[in-house]
Amino acid sequence: MTEQQQALRPRGGLSPRKKQRISRGIQYAVLVIVVVVLAAIADWPAISQSFLNMDVAREGLPELFTVALKNTVIYTITGYAFGFVLGLVLALMRLSSVGPYRWIAATYIEIFRGLPALVIFLMIINLPLAFPGFRLPGDVYGQAALGLGLVSAAYMAETFRAGLQAVPKGQMEAARSLGMPYMRAMVSIIIPQAVRIVIPPLTNELVLLFKDSSLVLFLGVTASQAELAKFGNDEAATFANPTPIFVAGVTYLLITVPLGYLARRLEARQGGGR
Repeated sequence: MTEQQQALRPRGGLSPRKKQRISRGIQYAVLVIVVVVLAAIADWPAISQSFLNMDVAREGLPELFTVALKNTVIYTITGYAFGFVLGLVLALMRLSSVGPYRWIAATYIEIFRGLPALVIFLMIINLPLAFPGFRLPGDVYGQAALGLGLVSAAYMAETFRAGLQAVPKGQMEAARSLGMPYMRAMVSIIIPQAVRIVIPPLTNELVLLFKDSSLVLFLGVTASQAELAKFGNDEAATFANPTPIFVAGVTYLLITVPLGYLARRLEARQGGGR
């Protein structure tokens, strides 16, 4: 400890490092006490019977994976693909030199980022009221892709815009100096680099979309079209036991946790490479 630090340190007092250690120790002790108290007052037999009933859980197999998880993945992938394409188009419009393109893209992004996803799904259900006879291809699958895609496109557009702006302007200038048309330079050089830059946030968006796929239940899906949340809720109602909902939640985690870890790894790798 330097003379200046010794002069600033109160006589007979504790150093900041010791105070920090004591504070951390108190926090750990409180945490342990809370966990012990909760474990002591919890009714473990009731918890096991209500949320970990293996007999009820087995009743949902194999449909949990062959129907619910499969449909969840289909809804997520189709919505993500639609959102990816639309989001990229919106990002290009947002960066366009044409004023109306920028205004349309900015308005779309603000509206669909401001609206709850549930409201968008409810509006899709009522589309036939505004357009009599209108029907999306794929029925519920088409409605789900549209709803999830419209929501994700608004967020992906801003992600793509950041990625496009992160590509050095010299890349475009070099391509144009070689006689390459603007659109070809964008498709062949700029967009691929921008996509590589924004892979981590796009992976996070995939995780969010996987969870948002649970909103498909508001479209009035049948048993064969049910995703994880709908499947778990129906099974819980059938057996009057919430175990299927718990199992559905664990199934979500089996997908989202590895994807979240992958996104963090990609962000760390990208950050370390700069």
